[in-house]
Amino acid sequence: MTRILGIDPGLLHTGWAIIDSRGNTRTYVASGVILPPAKLPMASRLAEIFRGVNQLCEQFSPQACSIEIIFINQNAKTSLLLGQARAAAIVAAANRDIPVFEYEPNKIKKAITAAGHADKDAVTKMVRMLLPGACPKSPDEADAMAIALAHSNMMHICA
Repeated sequence: MTRILGIDPGLLHTGWAIIDSRGNTRTYVASGVILPPAKLPMASRLAEIFRGVNQLCEQFSPQACSIEIIFINQNAKTSLLLGQARAAAIVAAANRDIPVFEYEPNKIKKAITAAGHADKDAVTKMVRMLLPGACPKSPDEADAMAIALAHSNMMHICA
């Protein structure tokens, strides 16, 4: 069995999900969203993300972390800021010697829905089908579940 932490990074909403993967069976464990207050300075929000991911690693002991690669936005400043949130999450996992795997959004969607340009509703529906018991309360949480599932699927393809 491999326990996977999926992360959908964001400065205000960092979705996370924990799943267990054994053979062709995926089991939902837990999920949620790290919510750094918007009024905090940037460094404090990044510290909140780091502490949140660190706490998840301590509580759930994942063997792998999968995270979405941020696509380059038309607004370079937005891409740079999102990259900082992603880095805070990556460092928290890497600091605990948890291997980090990075996936592009279209590869995640394709691994879950078989369509690289699927919309959020299609991804959420497939997450619910593939993870009985999972009931994502936000798109960020659903995306984190999809990221964890995509890694599980990629592990089995590469094995």
